[in-house]
Amino acid sequence: MTRIAIVDYGMGNFHSVARALQAAAPDHDIGIARSPAEILAADRIVFPGQGAMPDCMRTLETSGLRDAVLRAAREKPLLGVCVGEQMLFEGSDEGDTPGLGLFAGRVRRFQGPAFQPPAEASVVRLKVPHMGWNAVSQTRPHPLWEGIGQDTPFYFVHSYYAEPADAALTAATSRYGHAFCCAVAAGNIFAVQFHPEKSAAPGLQIYRNFTRWQP
Repeated sequence: MTRIAIVDYGMGNFHSVARALQAAAPDHDIGIARSPAEILAADRIVFPGQGAMPDCMRTLETSGLRDAVLRAAREKPLLGVCVGEQMLFEGSDEGDTPGLGLFAGRVRRFQGPAFQPPAEASVVRLKVPHMGWNAVSQTRPHPLWEGIGQDTPFYFVHSYYAEPADAALTAATSRYGHAFCCAVAAGNIFAVQFHPEKSAAPGLQIYRNFTRWQP
């Protein structure tokens, strides 16, 4: 039986993710991991996060789970969700916070102090945080998109978004005033800005695909 660990470092909707995974893959062993040993013993890792990135990075460090997450990201299929996606990058404009540095790039705020709207931006003033259902446009094929149509809506709650240094890292975009990266993929890592556990059937399909993915 495949063991899936949801990393609990104190900043995430871990129980909602667990319920969604259990609904999507009832034949898997799904647990909330609060120790490095539990993370390292699992076959697959889900790395969620919510709230402010400075708090998430601080609690990840104080939880003692940072090194285990980094090792898992090198060795196991890993799914990042919301701030869990943002933390994979080098840093964030939110408090000028360093990230885990697994991906080159930075996390930007919608219309923050340093915001420079792209030329194609259609909204001058955006309500932040961005909350609600938005179409997700897949930019390239990936096993986690199996059974999910182009421009399927997913649920978002965020004020920041990842801006990869390498455009090839982007697996999907969405649009809020301007197009932004909402999913990244490289090797054994897939990560999304939206919340699959709040996105009804398409979200469950993401989790189901993750349990079957063989990177």
